[in-house]
Amino acid sequence: MITTEIKNLLTTELAPEKLEIIDNSAAHAGHRGAQSGGGHYFVTIVSGAFEGKSLVQRHQMIYKALGDMMKQQIHALGINALTPSEDNT
Repeated sequence: MITTEIKNLLTTELAPEKLEIIDNSAAHAGHRGAQSGGGHYFVTIVSGAFEGKSLVQRHQMIYKALGDMMKQQIHALGINALTPSEDNT
């Protein structure tokens, strides 16, 4: 399952304190990107690895961790990347 792969890659690379992955693919059925097989996901990740990093750098870290998944299995990825001190939940 793709969400399991996403979880494994992000956990290995970024050691998150908190990780939530939402699969929104069903809401995009019929969407042009859905035809190529890529899914729509939203990730909330809290990691100390983001300390001192800009929002762009955090996103780049996530894209790097997901590697080739971003080319085929993931069509769209929403990201909420926080440091532990920014997490208010």
